[in-house]
Amino acid sequence: MKRAALWPDHLLPAHHVPPPWPGRHVPLDGTLVHVRDTPATTPDAEPALYVHGLGGSAQNWTDLAGLLAGRLDGQAIDLPGFGRSEPGRRYTIPAFADRVVRWIEHSDRGPVHLFGNSLGGAVAVRVAALRPELVRTLTLISPALPFLDFRRSLQGRMLPVLVIPRGERLAAWRLAQLAPEVMAQQVMESCVADLTRISEQRRQEAIDEIRIRYEAAHYAAAYVRTFRGLVGSFLRSYLPGEGALWRQAASVRVPTLVVGGRQDRLVDVRVAPQTARVIPDSRLLMLDGVGHVAQLEVPRVVARAVLGLLDEAAPVPVPVPAGSPDVAATPGPAERKAQATALVTGTGESESGRDVAG
Repeated sequence: MKRAALWPDHLLPAHHVPPPWPGRHVPLDGTLVHVRDTPATTPDAEPALYVHGLGGSAQNWTDLAGLLAGRLDGQAIDLPGFGRSEPGRRYTIPAFADRVVRWIEHSDRGPVHLFGNSLGGAVAVRVAALRPELVRTLTLISPALPFLDFRRSLQGRMLPVLVIPRGERLAAWRLAQLAPEVMAQQVMESCVADLTRISEQRRQEAIDEIRIRYEAAHYAAAYVRTFRGLVGSFLRSYLPGEGALWRQAASVRVPTLVVGGRQDRLVDVRVAPQTARVIPDSRLLMLDGVGHVAQLEVPRVVARAVLGLLDEAAPVPVPVPAGSPDVAATPGPAERKAQATALVTGTGESESGRDVAG
C-alpha cells in the first residue's frame, strides 16, 4: 500500500455542474439494464465502468465521469432493482457481480477501468478477483467490505428489518410515510459530510430519483433483500471458504485506488485502509471532512487521484498549455509523481481546503 498521487487540479476541466448523462435501456439476459454513457472527449480514451452503491444509481457518477472524460469513455449501470433497471431474481454480491461481468462481455468493452462505491465496491472487488482479464484498474470509494461492528454504521438500525418476515413490506410502508424531499434530505445527510458541497441542481436530481423509487413497486424489496445479502456476505467472510470477500480482495492483482472519507457514517472508516492493506498493488486516499460518497462530495479530488492511478498504470504526457515556452518538455512519470506527492502531503489543498491524504 502507498499514498495516492494527485494530479494538479488545473489539468481538469473547469468547474461546472453537468446534467445527468443520457441513459438508455439495453436488453440483457431477459431483463432491461439501464446505462448512462459519458462519451470521451479524446479519441484514444479507454473504457470505464461505474457501479453504484446500495440505494444508489448510475446518476451518482455524473460529476466524476465527466471530469475523467478526457481519459475514460464512461458507462455507469443501474444494478438490477435500482435506478431505472428492471428487478432481478437475486440480490446478492455474487449475483450483482455476475451482472457486471455479463455487461462487460455484452458491451465488448473489456478490459475496463472498474469503479465501485459502497456495495458497488464489494461487487467490483469480486469481479476483479474472479475475472481479472476484464479489469484494467480498480477504483474503490468507501467499499462495503466486511466489518462486524454495526454500531459504526447508520445502517445498523436496519438490522431488525432483516429478521422480520417480509421485512420489505415494513420498508415500503416507511417509504410511503415520507415525502420525496424529506427522504432525499435524509439520504444526503447520511451519505454526505458537508451538505454545502452539494449544489441545488444535485439536490433536485436526488429528489427526482427518489420519486422514481416511490413509483417502482419492486424497490423496497430490492433494497431490503440487497441489504440482507450484503450482511450475509459480511458474516460469511469470517468463515472458511474461497468466496469470502477479504480473501477475494487479497487476490486482486490489478492497480487499485482506495478512497475513504473520515466522516463516513455508513461504512466503518477503518475498512478503506484495511482494503488498501489487503490488496497488493494499492494506493490509499483518506479524505478529511468527507462522507460516504466522495465522488459526489469532492469529485475533483477523486478525479485527481484516479488520474494519478492511471498515470502510474500507463503513463501519458501531461498536457501543456498552448504558448508554453517549451511545449516539448512535458514532465516524465517521476517528475509528475514528485509533483503529485507534494500535493498529497500538504503543499496542495483539497476542495475543502484541508489535507486530503491518509
